[in-house]
Amino acid sequence: MSGGWNTIESDAGVFTDLLTNLGVKGVQFEELLSLEPDALAQLHPVYGVIFLFKYPTNEPYRGTDKPLDGTFDYDASERLFFAHQTIQNACGTQALLSVLLNKANPSVSQEGDAGYIDIGDKLRDFRDFTIALPAEIRGEALSNSELIRDTHNSFARSSPFIDETQRRPDEEEGDAFHFIAYSPIGGTLYELDGLQPAPISHGACTQEDFPQKVMDVLQRRIARYDASEIRFNLLAMIRDLRIRAREFADEELLASEERKREAWRFENALRRHNFVGFAGEILKGVVSAKLAAGGSAYDDWVNQGKKNMEKRAAEQRARKGGEGEDVEMQG
Repeated sequence: MSGGWNTIESDAGVFTDLLTNLGVKGVQFEELLSLEPDALAQLHPVYGVIFLFKYPTNEPYRGTDKPLDGTFDYDASERLFFAHQTIQNACGTQALLSVLLNKANPSVSQEGDAGYIDIGDKLRDFRDFTIALPAEIRGEALSNSELIRDTHNSFARSSPFIDETQRRPDEEEGDAFHFIAYSPIGGTLYELDGLQPAPISHGACTQEDFPQKVMDVLQRRIARYDASEIRFNLLAMIRDLRIRAREFADEELLASEERKREAWRFENALRRHNFVGFAGEILKGVVSAKLAAGGSAYDDWVNQGKKNMEKRAAEQRARKGGEGEDVEMQG
């Protein structure tokens, strides 16, 4: 059961607006198109990264004695905000919070951290309430938070056809994807994955080391997949680039960032609506116009539509025989 949590896209605009709607200040996400450390280092300061990958369904995923890479740090569960994932479809927001809530207390900021984030009063209250709880109870508290769930669901695609909360247990599903977080905390690179029993330590890591070390970890992880698997996505949680633009009086960067946010707001507004009714009214109007034209106008229009559909289907079959289709990644 998803418990009312819907899937959201791995998209910088979605995650940035999600942070803003939760009351977080001065933070944004950027999508990384390369695993080169320099691509991440240029975004300094970086609080952490969110990695989306295909969930392996044909082999055990959860570690027992040790993970495939790194080591379990059970003691860190008591020092860090780490929550077990107790519900489906929430892993994107949970990964986001795994970075965010470990950068929210200036009194415990240590060398190697990226700095303090103002997470706002509501998330601070949630963190203060849950930080003393064991990881499994934190997961339950997160899944039951109306604030976090409603904000998360406000970025789900609106669909009149699919209700993720009503999927039958025996229904076949497509590929599954999962979000996890990596962040330098207290001088250590941690992998924070709610499906694992504890945070995974990847060794000592300062803020300056983070781009190189996290990319090394990600490259080893990706190398375990078949070479044909390319469905990965990487988002970096960074300081709002508009702050940098104002500090350096870079009007061009500031204008570019403002345009980007305007585009994000427009795209996120579209995600909240479906246009089936609108499309239906347009189709009815076109049909009425064709019928009013008389003669063979309507039949010619229908036949041309069939030909176009057959042509697209043939092109799609040809692509499947070659490189395959693009897949929209959600988690």
